[in-house]
Amino acid sequence: MKHSPTFLVRSTALAAVVPLALAGCGAGLPNDPQFVVGDDGGDLRKVTVVLDWTPNTNHSGLYLAQAEGWFEDEGLDVEIIEPGETSGLQLVAAGQADFAYSVAEGLVPAREAGADVVSVATVIEHNTSSLISLSEDGITQPRDLEGKRYGSYESELERALISKLVECDGGDPAKVEFTPLVSDDFRIGLTEDQFDTAWVFDAWDTVRLGEVDGLDVETIAFRDHFDCIPDWYTPLVATSRSLLDDEPDVARGFLAALSRGYDEAAADPERAAQALLAAAPELDPELVEASALWLGPQYASGDWGTQRAEVWDGFVSFLEEEGLTEPGFDTEAAWTDEFLPGGAGDQP
Repeated sequence: MKHSPTFLVRSTALAAVVPLALAGCGAGLPNDPQFVVGDDGGDLRKVTVVLDWTPNTNHSGLYLAQAEGWFEDEGLDVEIIEPGETSGLQLVAAGQADFAYSVAEGLVPAREAGADVVSVATVIEHNTSSLISLSEDGITQPRDLEGKRYGSYESELERALISKLVECDGGDPAKVEFTPLVSDDFRIGLTEDQFDTAWVFDAWDTVRLGEVDGLDVETIAFRDHFDCIPDWYTPLVATSRSLLDDEPDVARGFLAALSRGYDEAAADPERAAQALLAAAPELDPELVEASALWLGPQYASGDWGTQRAEVWDGFVSFLEEEGLTEPGFDTEAAWTDEFLPGGAGDQP
């Protein structure tokens, strides 16, 4: 099955359990030596970063920073790893990787399972998910999902969010048919009438279906309904509390270079697209370039990576209200802006 960045969000939502006894599970991840010699003869601290999925435009700032040598400027030798059967959060929790791209709905259950993983930056300022459908089906607002087939990844979070959207708009969630997805090729699913609507990321699938494939599509953007459902961070960058405590300069250096990469990706999307395509030439250039252009303004309206307490609190409150996490989750311990360029943001 062909994968896309959208699949991870729903398939792992509140289902991940992070075992802490993972010694030896990080096959292919370099552990020794910790330092390598840079081009200028100085020591570089080896750093591993695990992606949340195959390379895509959510990772453009990372690849741009690597291509431009900005990590080396911070004394770091960064290796980018694509995830296998073991998630990036699991590898970070086990000390087998330094940083990982993840999502808030993965980090919350990971911490509940005992992993002291911490979000240190959000990649995109707001959630860019949408429900997509063919325009001819007339699905323009959440209550239009009544009597329609929703292509589902069958996660509890997904069902709770879709039901809440429909209810807030005056519809009956019980009249939405949740149809399991056969694959995440949304073009086939829509045009072959496998479902009427599905959850996608605008920067990838909406751009692909609408701009690249030329389908006449309609979207219901989650960001237009944050009065009903929560905003949350997807993707985000996480590390371990032990790295933050023991090697704070590594965290600050990594995030300084990464911030520089995303700032440049926002200012020059074409440059970011070319850096990603050079690292992942198998990607469709037309899609990558259009996606990078769409994403540029979405990375940040202020300082890149900054998280907000109200976003984390609102998301966790929703999970608790829906019975998707136990009451009393320590939200403040789950994230920090302290290691971003400029300091601690607005975290209490």
